[in-house]
Amino acid sequence: MKVRVRRRTAIIVTVVLGAAGAGAAVVWNGTASRRPAAAAVGAIDGRVHTIKLRTTGTSAGAPAQSTPVFSMVGVAWNRPDARVSGTVKVRTRSVATGAWSAWRPVAVQGDDLPDGTRGEHSRQGATAPLWTGPSNGVDVRVTGHRALPPGLRAVLIDPGSRRRRPVHAAGHQAARVALAADVTSPDPSAPADSPVATPTDSPTTSPADSPTATPSSASPTGSPTPSDSASPAPTTSTAPRPDIVARAAWGADESLVPTPNAYGQKVKAVFVHHTDTGNDYSCADSAAVVRSIFLYHVKTNGWNDIGYNFLVDRCGTLFEGRSGGVDRPVIGAHAYGFNTDSAGVAVLGTFTDVAPPQAALDTVAKVAAWKLGLSGGDPTGATTLTEGVKDGNFPYESAVTFKTISGHRDANSTACPGSLLYARLGAIRTAAAQWTTPADLSAASLTGATKVNTTYYTKGTVTLGWRPGAVSGYHLLDNGTTIAEPAATALSVTTTLRAGTHQLQLVADNMDGTTTKSPAFPVVADTAKPTFGSPAALSVRTGTVSTTKLPVSLKWKVTDDRLLQSVKATSPSAATFGTTTTSWSAYAKPSASTTWSLTAADAAGNTATSAVKRTAALRSDGSSSRTGTWKTTANSHYLGGSGLYSSAKGATASWTVTARSVGLIDKRTTSSGKLYVYVDGAYAATVDTRASSSLYRQIQWTRTWSTSTRHTIKIKVAGTSGRPTIALDGLAYVG
Repeated sequence: MKVRVRRRTAIIVTVVLGAAGAGAAVVWNGTASRRPAAAAVGAIDGRVHTIKLRTTGTSAGAPAQSTPVFSMVGVAWNRPDARVSGTVKVRTRSVATGAWSAWRPVAVQGDDLPDGTRGEHSRQGATAPLWTGPSNGVDVRVTGHRALPPGLRAVLIDPGSRRRRPVHAAGHQAARVALAADVTSPDPSAPADSPVATPTDSPTTSPADSPTATPSSASPTGSPTPSDSASPAPTTSTAPRPDIVARAAWGADESLVPTPNAYGQKVKAVFVHHTDTGNDYSCADSAAVVRSIFLYHVKTNGWNDIGYNFLVDRCGTLFEGRSGGVDRPVIGAHAYGFNTDSAGVAVLGTFTDVAPPQAALDTVAKVAAWKLGLSGGDPTGATTLTEGVKDGNFPYESAVTFKTISGHRDANSTACPGSLLYARLGAIRTAAAQWTTPADLSAASLTGATKVNTTYYTKGTVTLGWRPGAVSGYHLLDNGTTIAEPAATALSVTTTLRAGTHQLQLVADNMDGTTTKSPAFPVVADTAKPTFGSPAALSVRTGTVSTTKLPVSLKWKVTDDRLLQSVKATSPSAATFGTTTTSWSAYAKPSASTTWSLTAADAAGNTATSAVKRTAALRSDGSSSRTGTWKTTANSHYLGGSGLYSSAKGATASWTVTARSVGLIDKRTTSSGKLYVYVDGAYAATVDTRASSSLYRQIQWTRTWSTSTRHTIKIKVAGTSGRPTIALDGLAYVG
């Protein structure tokens, strides 16, 4: 058996698919479907420039030089059957910065080839192209292990930026108007030809009801339908159709496609590729990257059209590739010998050292499920294809078994689509299978709300997410009434609810005619904040005083019209309380102005804050005004190292302060007596300072007012029989 070997640099791709590791199903992140947005149509003028390389023995190159603007580069040579055995590298000069890039490798062998269907062959040999971004200078180096093929030249692709009016061309190239499905394009400065994403929860608009719907002479995506009878009639898939950016939307120049593309009988297998064009592109560049690959395949390789049936960018945007109808078995130029009855899906990029994004993997699974579903294929199954060329990897016309979703390397001698992407094909198959089975909504989830017991509370905006399924559409019900109709490929829907009580439920219309319902979600939408009926208030409390810690109590009362969820202190320290708690026993630093702040939250996430700024302070016993006999005792346990005591019945001590809360500080012992407290001249309380052990710096009596005003606090020795002595240590207060 004669084997044509096409080698490509090995690709290493790392994809995180969840804790299950290799072989785990693709993790669907709940991204909602996107509504197709009308985009400008008509071809965009691109240009191809060539620079002859000077060859000397086993090396060739073109020295650094200025060039017309280009964004993609490759190397071509005269003989399509010849190969470069060696390396190709380039560096380019940025239009934006004027700086030269580092040297970058170019994949030596472009191993996507047509089978020769209807005479479609490569006119010349070529490397894979490399995306550089807008550049105006190039430096090329080719090093061969043996003699290089003749006619080496650098090929510079300018994808263009200006659209032409739709052109009326002969035959199958009739003027057409395309529906442009949406494309992820996060860069607001994206060129005008870049379709822009429009995230939405609304269903995908079909070509039939779009104001820019395709005329009857065109395919459902706007691609020209060949006029011969070889075009199989479109069928209904067992999986929902993903959003697709039509050729007219990305600016394909249909005048460059000389003949209608050929068809097989049905798509039995999907081959996954990477374009090997590098990863230095933004999603705003994606249409230009696709257009550049189209120009390279047609003008450099000499093919009838772009080789891939579909292309996917890093944001998960799906582009129509080869013309002839996305729902038809168009024969591509992507898996030499097995292009008939297969579809090629290529992810834009090179994944030797960079992992393909999850969004791209998700889209590969979606389009593979839909494309196989058009002919009833099983994404997790196997099929047979016939080797269609005499110099392929298998005997000519032999039946070869492939998994219905395979890597390019399964058909040809190539590293494509990369080792780690290849290892994820099992996960992609599993994910694709979900799109071909009736919806399972049992695990539907609600986010944007807090679940308390069986009820969800939200400020108003919630997102319902679910797993993929073979559905024609969804209905989101609120109290039994449809409020949204997510598209068949949606995995979530976001809605804003009016204040009140709701019951949300998702209904799936399965493609097999059945319906599936999610569990019902009781939701309370609440925009009202909790209410502090009594704002935060700080007062002196009983306890032990020190020079750094004065016992205080923060008090409040808070309610909510629905369900209070939490009350937390955020200053001067953090603390969490029960929803029925109304006070916090804490300590204040004497003589420091401190903010005391509380935040209350309800179950919906509405919050309210109450805060006060207060200064707690100490007045020494020595600063009091006294009558009668008082003596001083020195002891380190007293504040300031000394305290006053008296055994004289009727002896008094008083302080005048401006405060909203006060507390007497005294010493308690087994032989201490009673004292009387007067506030602003009026009797207030009798305090017994007796205790079972000696206790210093104690607050037993406190008084609090609603505002801070001037007050006089006086104590009088009661002269208790057998224990007449009392010992003072000062006054604590909150101003």
